[in-house]
Amino acid sequence: MWGAARFGGMSKISLIAKLTAAEGKADELRAAMDTLIAAADEEDGLEVYSVHADSADANTFYFFELYRDQAALEVHGKGERMKPAMKALGSMLGGRPEVTMMSPVAAKGLDV
Repeated sequence: MWGAARFGGMSKISLIAKLTAAEGKADELRAAMDTLIAAADEEDGLEVYSVHADSADANTFYFFELYRDQAALEVHGKGERMKPAMKALGSMLGGRPEVTMMSPVAAKGLDV
């Protein structure tokens, strides 16, 4: 249906990261997401960086991220603006982010 090339040898990397706010910090975490998204502009190989609120749990947020390749993923979070923006989230989180690494297969609206 999509052809063999669509299922093997993908160089792009996608992931979903689940972030849970510490008690009473959901609004602060939500506001900090704007700074994080703005800082992502410095990462050339970061193609999609979007945050989503869980509609059933106001303390839970999900990032969807799409990287051009492994090299782009390896520099994520190390930039002049991104590093302090990510560090600032630490005090607002109720635990470590849960990250699921993936390989994109097919999409509408994304070049995978």
